[in-house]
Amino acid sequence: MRLDKYLKVSRIIKRRTVANDACDAGKITVNGRVAKASYEVKVGDIIEIQMGSKAIKAEITAVTEVVRKENAADMYRILG
Repeated sequence: MRLDKYLKVSRIIKRRTVANDACDAGKITVNGRVAKASYEVKVGDIIEIQMGSKAIKAEITAVTEVVRKENAADMYRILG
């Protein structure tokens, strides 16, 4: 699954266009490298998102095309 779609489906970022813009601006890294929106995410990848003064670091635990709102948080695990 593409990184921008994963961020939207997992509800880390609410809109895919916002996720795409964040990737283009270099605010999202995967496994320590700046990632493009087209990066194919895998279970075990570490995503770091820098949005303003807020930073999020999460590990991907599941990659699912469709997920219910209640189960979206099960797709990742927040790290430190």
